[in-house]
Amino acid sequence: MIRNLLIFSMLIIFFSCKKESKPYLNYTNGNAFGTTFSVQFIDNKEIDYTQSYDSIIAVINHSMSTYQNDSDISKINNGDTTILIDHHFKNVFNTSKRIFKETKGVFDPTIGVLVNAWDFGPEGKIVALDSLKIDSLLISVGLDKVTIQNDKIVKQDKNTFVDFNALAKGYAVDVFAEFLEAKGLENYLVEIGGEIRGKGSNLIKEKPWKIGVEDPNFDQTQSYSKVLSLQNEAMATSGSYRKFKIDENGNKYAHIIDTKTGYPHKSNLLSVSVLTDTCIEADAYATALMSMGLEKSKDFLNNHRELKVYFIYEDENKELQTLTVNDFPEN
Repeated sequence: MIRNLLIFSMLIIFFSCKKESKPYLNYTNGNAFGTTFSVQFIDNKEIDYTQSYDSIIAVINHSMSTYQNDSDISKINNGDTTILIDHHFKNVFNTSKRIFKETKGVFDPTIGVLVNAWDFGPEGKIVALDSLKIDSLLISVGLDKVTIQNDKIVKQDKNTFVDFNALAKGYAVDVFAEFLEAKGLENYLVEIGGEIRGKGSNLIKEKPWKIGVEDPNFDQTQSYSKVLSLQNEAMATSGSYRKFKIDENGNKYAHIIDTKTGYPHKSNLLSVSVLTDTCIEADAYATALMSMGLEKSKDFLNNHRELKVYFIYEDENKELQTLTVNDFPEN
């Protein structure tokens, strides 16, 4: 009798513990890097990592924000040669350098000086810059003119302006993801300004994490006609439908500047979404492919099968078309 009572008591404890381990969806959102962020993960209890997220944001901003005058990158761009860069800066710099070489300079974080010169904003027409001015600015462009020596940035041209905005959000997504994994979490979804990385699945709904590819709406509205499952991958999208200018002939020019000519791109590409292992790479490659254009992008992707890509573009009749490359999922 006593033995039966003992077994019964153990069963009660077992099922009580099992009940307490029911999956719980933790969700946090906020503002970061001039945009918004959200983090959701599955655990068996409610946990608030808001302070940790804020700390990550503050550290990355202090390292690489061109919008903060006291950040390391701002001081470097203003000529301070004494700054010792942190591991975040090194990680982003080294990834930038690798992709700069792979794309033969198409992806170049030093092109920002020309982006600023063209004054791209939400509205406005193309205003021709003096060709001499463009040529003078191009002299300082080129990530091959920048190196790391003894934890310091060394520039061949003091006017070279380094700007990691094309991949910093993607990198921050990876840092958030690595933080969650260090906590032992295996099911999460991190999003910053539309750049996303996920692992595992949504155990609450017993389904994969679902994400959408934004439609290229020129009226600034948001819609998602393509939704796909994300599991153990990252996705980033670069588009020309929010930042562009129009010339007197009605041609749209993307905010992405040609690193060879210094002029904005006239392109039929509206959106490029990239799926790969890390969000920093997805972010950088999406920007590079937008700059290459559709045909050169397809050639590049023949040698980079690890990049799954979804293009949205206008054909010769100004009608929207889509193209998936390297097994980008249909849904």
